[in-house]
Amino acid sequence: MDKRYIEYAEWSPSLEVGLPLIDDQHRRLFELAASFEGDGDQIRVMKTLATLMDYIKTHLREEEELMAACGYPKLAEHRQTHAEFRRMLLNLLENARTLSLDAIAEEVRFLINGWFFRHIRVVDQDYVPYVRAYQAQSAAAQHEAKPAPEPWGRDDY
Repeated sequence: MDKRYIEYAEWSPSLEVGLPLIDDQHRRLFELAASFEGDGDQIRVMKTLATLMDYIKTHLREEEELMAACGYPKLAEHRQTHAEFRRMLLNLLENARTLSLDAIAEEVRFLINGWFFRHIRVVDQDYVPYVRAYQAQSAAAQHEAKPAPEPWGRDDY
């Protein structure tokens, strides 16, 4: 594989949305995409592609579940952007057997550097305040639900 075509955007703290679970998943996706650089072994590339795609599907599902739980008002729009990304991934997978390794790597680079990078920087940032508000409400509700400790134990009688 010719490395000059496979320069991936690297994960950096500037991509963090401030939600540890989501940030960890985003970071892992960048790591998986970067693993396409290498010796050009077809089997390894196809396995890495399958792993990347499975991880992306899981991430998108978990992200949508989080947005649904917090009542994010633009969930339908966000789901549409995810559906677009899934279609691009499916298209890549369907065509991967007929593409050269360089072409597969270039497609992955485009998806990560282009679509996914912009998605994190712009679209994902929009739902973060809703998740934080939901988390704060959940924490407050849990705090209120705890019974006050008794000033003395039940066995003190």
